[in-house]
Amino acid sequence: MSSSRIVLTGATGFIGSAVLTELLRQNAAEPGTVREHIRAVGRRPPSPAGGACAWREADLAKPSTLRGVCEGADVLLHLAASLSSEAAECEAVNIDGTAALMEEAARAGVGRIIQLSTAAVYGPGPHHGIAVNDIPPAPLSAASRSRLAGESHALAASAIVLRPPLVTGPGDRWVVPALAELLERVPALWDGGRALLSLVDVADLARLVVGLGRAPHPGGGTIHHAGHPQPVRTGDLLAALARHGLLPTVTDPLPWPECLRQFRATSGRMSERQFSLLARDHWYRSEEVWHVAGASPGPGPLHRLGAAAPFYRSALRLRSG
Repeated sequence: MSSSRIVLTGATGFIGSAVLTELLRQNAAEPGTVREHIRAVGRRPPSPAGGACAWREADLAKPSTLRGVCEGADVLLHLAASLSSEAAECEAVNIDGTAALMEEAARAGVGRIIQLSTAAVYGPGPHHGIAVNDIPPAPLSAASRSRLAGESHALAASAIVLRPPLVTGPGDRWVVPALAELLERVPALWDGGRALLSLVDVADLARLVVGLGRAPHPGGGTIHHAGHPQPVRTGDLLAALARHGLLPTVTDPLPWPECLRQFRATSGRMSERQFSLLARDHWYRSEEVWHVAGASPGPGPLHRLGAAAPFYRSALRLRSG
């Protein structure tokens, strides 16, 4: 992919910005790479750090603005999505916008497409070591329902669809802040801390996305889970965050029914469904995609927390303030 022309949507988002950083890093590390071959597409340009790429203004909610965005491209990395609670907005971006973008990719003759979806399409768990579509998708939110529907347009265009699980690292404003609130409401090892979670560090996920763009024969029209192959116990995640001074240390196990009783007796932003997502098994088998990409999954998300700790300290201070 070092000599390819790459179109990237969602380049200013949590995951997309990490992918853009990885693309630019690899460009700088490889002689002969032309940075301007990276075209970021979005409603606003990337930060100055992304200044080495070209930028095209477009809005997935306005399909007419997508005309020509894939012209001359070899690879499309479609990472943009709406996570709104409003169904109409999600459908406009995640379904209609994806369909229009896939049409543009087909018109331009793009040879490879990677689309980012979410493991949330499976709906409520627990889920223990499931492979792709071992269970029927049953999304609950407007964002997840529309992203599942958007997958069909990407698959029809022979895209590789990725369903990442929980994503941690710099830029994460959901997983660790959610754990902080939940520990305030239920200060214990939930269900003994034994739940197995699929996690992936955002930088590792970015390497995976770029690796799939580089892989010689990745196969299209397929779906892959995109977590680290080794699941993480909730208790180990909480302990690692405590070691970095990000969360209080908890050691007392609490049975799940009592966890729910305490949770329901307190108020906060997190829903019971979100509590279950972090406190009960949500493990999706992800070994295959790393082999397809020819990429190492790295040491795992717990080993990346030290580098992410400064970001999380700032995010948690803002939350408490």
